[in-house]
Amino acid sequence: MWLKLFFLLLYFLVLFVLARFFEAIVWYETGIFATQLVDPVALSFKKLKTILECRGLGYSGLPEKKDVRELVEKSGDLMEGELYSALKEEEASESVSSTNFSGEMHFYELVEDTKDGIWLVQVIANDRSPLVGKIHWEKMVKKVSRFGIRTGTFNCSSDPRYCRRRGWVRSTLIMSVPQTSTSKGKVMLKEYSGRKIEVEHIFKWITAHAASRIKTIYNAERLKEEWNKSDQYWVKIYLFANLDQPPAFFSALSIKFTGRVEFIFVNVEKWDNKSYMTDIGVYNMPSYILRTPEGIYRYGNHTGEYISLQAMDSFLRSLQPEVNDLFVLSLVLVNLMAWMDLFITQGATIKRFVVLISTLGTYNSLLIISWLPVLGFLQLPYLDSFYEYSLKLLRYSNTTTLASWVRADWMFYSSHPALFLSTYLGHGLLIDYFEKKRRRNINSDEVNANNLEWLSSLWDWYTSYLFHPIASFQNFPVESDWDEDPDLFLERLAFPDLWLHPLIPTDYIKNLPMWRFKCLGVQSEEEMSEGSQDIENDSDSESTDTLSSEKEVFEDNLSIIHSSPGRASHCDAKACSCANKYCQTSPYERKGRSYGSYSANEDMEPDWLTWPADMLHCTECVVCLENFENGCLLMGLPCGHVFHQNCIVMWLAGGRHCCPVCRWPSYKKKQPYAQHQPLSNDFPS
Repeated sequence: MWLKLFFLLLYFLVLFVLARFFEAIVWYETGIFATQLVDPVALSFKKLKTILECRGLGYSGLPEKKDVRELVEKSGDLMEGELYSALKEEEASESVSSTNFSGEMHFYELVEDTKDGIWLVQVIANDRSPLVGKIHWEKMVKKVSRFGIRTGTFNCSSDPRYCRRRGWVRSTLIMSVPQTSTSKGKVMLKEYSGRKIEVEHIFKWITAHAASRIKTIYNAERLKEEWNKSDQYWVKIYLFANLDQPPAFFSALSIKFTGRVEFIFVNVEKWDNKSYMTDIGVYNMPSYILRTPEGIYRYGNHTGEYISLQAMDSFLRSLQPEVNDLFVLSLVLVNLMAWMDLFITQGATIKRFVVLISTLGTYNSLLIISWLPVLGFLQLPYLDSFYEYSLKLLRYSNTTTLASWVRADWMFYSSHPALFLSTYLGHGLLIDYFEKKRRRNINSDEVNANNLEWLSSLWDWYTSYLFHPIASFQNFPVESDWDEDPDLFLERLAFPDLWLHPLIPTDYIKNLPMWRFKCLGVQSEEEMSEGSQDIENDSDSESTDTLSSEKEVFEDNLSIIHSSPGRASHCDAKACSCANKYCQTSPYERKGRSYGSYSANEDMEPDWLTWPADMLHCTECVVCLENFENGCLLMGLPCGHVFHQNCIVMWLAGGRHCCPVCRWPSYKKKQPYAQHQPLSNDFPS
């Protein structure tokens, strides 16, 4: 998880650097920045109308370019970034979808139950034509959708009883707006009563009703009273402008942020004395002033702060977010982090997607589960102070220059989704390349595995889980003996009783602890021969070579056992390094031997310091009933019992994957026993 989080943060850093790189290219080619102001005089009449449409100001009664230019200047400064976004949005010929309501419940669920948005619905009466034609309705839908206004069509033929109850006997237009200034308040429906059925007139009707919800100030005394008043709103945004009514994007935002931010329009068109505005720090017209408990912030002085709906919406969301905004943000980040698994996972392609689906399900489930207690805690009254301090921290951090860059990059990449996806894919491919290069040196089989091999291993695990449910819950590798002998599956089908025995790979035997039995004061024959050959050799290098050669011999013996399973059902006495004398004695002689005897070195005490810490101290192998001789090779099981290496390998390779003494599974870890130092009287003489 931390690795994916690191890669995700690295990807965001790449996006930030890439955005600065694009700005440098634009500056190099054109010599302008996105924050550079544009002189409206240099723009064409078409571009000026495009700017007014994006800001939501009507220009139907302004035939002259001069009048249109003055209206643009009155609504706010124009930056290069806003001009580029407006032109790009105008060129995009994507059709905006409109909802077709199926009946009363559908209408109530979407329109009347929506508390923080505006709906424009065209009602078509029975056996009547619509009030707005198809071509004009498409233009209307495209125009109002820029400001977050949703549209729909309700045909009374689908629910005539509801239309009669509402009094919709003729085709009309219905607009729904929140009735109160509180969040999640009631919704009121307003019917269009104008005579002119044109797009501009209908749009003026919509913006007039939306602007009526904004508090409007017409004189300095009222401004002074409002400026010094303290109420429930912590964040207020003022628009000082010489306009008849606020732009449509400002009115739409006032409805969207109902209960969180208060929008105030100060109409300075007929003001004679503007000295108080100078006292509060307002020098230019128009001005967008954000007032918070921390101070005054002038909107439009930083990168990405355009006079548009999208720019101001992202700005206000960062200052005063909803719980739903934080949840959506966390959902996007978690899924971006989960998709990193597609590139981090190495091996077959099918394996990558299986791991990806598993990660997506796990991360989203954990996210939803973790949000449930958070929502419960937010309802507690004791956390009001914590909530206020959190919002204060957000306001401090999101009014910095770095935060403005992040918001500008967010708007840029959200308007260019193809660039965002391509950079994410390129970043993932680089991660895949470096991960493959790193893991090839560690485990080349995992990197080079194809789909067929991985599906085969998955099938082995599935069949083991299906037919051997007890063994499937144990912790052992998923590789199966069926890879070496496919006839084993048919053989087991011929003998149904064998399904009761779990299929357990024997690879874990190589990881069991292995050492030599030594007695105090006695040197093994191998050590004596090695010492006589080269006295000056270093003792550490000798032990390393000895253990490596013993491991090679052990793996060769284990492969011989796998190749001839018929001999694995009993212990081969000749293979035991300490069993020569055992094979030449009778059972009565073996029984007569003492438990604590040490063969030729009976009076010598074992060197317990050479034993692993979690192994039980003993002197006899219960498989061959022989005492341990000095220098013989031993092997221990997870339960702590110790045996001759060859004896226990024969036992385990024969299919008995448990300890001969306590029957603990030989592939399952166990808590170690508490060791005690053996006394001299622990062993009978």
